[in-house]
Amino acid sequence: MDSHLNELALKELLYRIADDLLILGHRNSEWTGIGPLLEEDIAFSSMAQDKIGQSLALYELLHQLGEREPDVVAFMRNADQFHNCQFVELPIGGYEFSLIRHFLYDHSLFLRFQALSNSSYEPLAALSRKLVGELRYHVLHASTFIKQLGTATEESISRLQSSLNEAIPYSLGIFEPSPYEKELIDDGIFSGEQELFHQWWSVVNEILGKTALEISQVDQELAKTGGRLGQHTEHLQPLLDEMSEVIKLDPSAEW
Repeated sequence: MDSHLNELALKELLYRIADDLLILGHRNSEWTGIGPLLEEDIAFSSMAQDKIGQSLALYELLHQLGEREPDVVAFMRNADQFHNCQFVELPIGGYEFSLIRHFLYDHSLFLRFQALSNSSYEPLAALSRKLVGELRYHVLHASTFIKQLGTATEESISRLQSSLNEAIPYSLGIFEPSPYEKELIDDGIFSGEQELFHQWWSVVNEILGKTALEISQVDQELAKTGGRLGQHTEHLQPLLDEMSEVIKLDPSAEW
């Protein structure tokens, strides 16, 4: 495999994961101080902090591959330069929507890092093995609350079901294929988005099967895609403007 193409494929993969984590971390941090329960306020804030820290680790890998410093790539790009899926940039909505997004996205992330633990790119494999441990709590938290609220009252089930219906097309955008999908698979860097989707779909269905929530067979053609290619909703740029306020005022500020 061409070494230049290999590097492009690797960088694109790292950017999509790092950008997802950065954006969702900032979105979930918006629950700080307004969570429905004190425990959930603390939990969402803690997991948001974890995600932002994980994004930094991935931006540092990109810097080792010749990309600019983490602060620059995180806070000085415009929306059309970001590779995150559209799902993570949507506003937090009600708690039920954020919980559904937490459940759907974090299970995909946990499975992604499990797969990347065997990546042929050893720096990514080593980091992934570490992050899998951190993410066990995230998926346990999400699954526990989905099971509890998905079997609780008519209202809780109805609200979660409505958010699930809204979230599914966006969640499918997580698995938008890379332009370098073949290269990633052939070189053993990553097993591919389609394989990840099938693993995720199996896990999600198994957990939802223990609740009153229903999810029909999905049509991937209805996926909200484009985010991986820089095509975003109207919600991303205002979030980036808010995120970059500090560094624009004080370029010496650190994470």
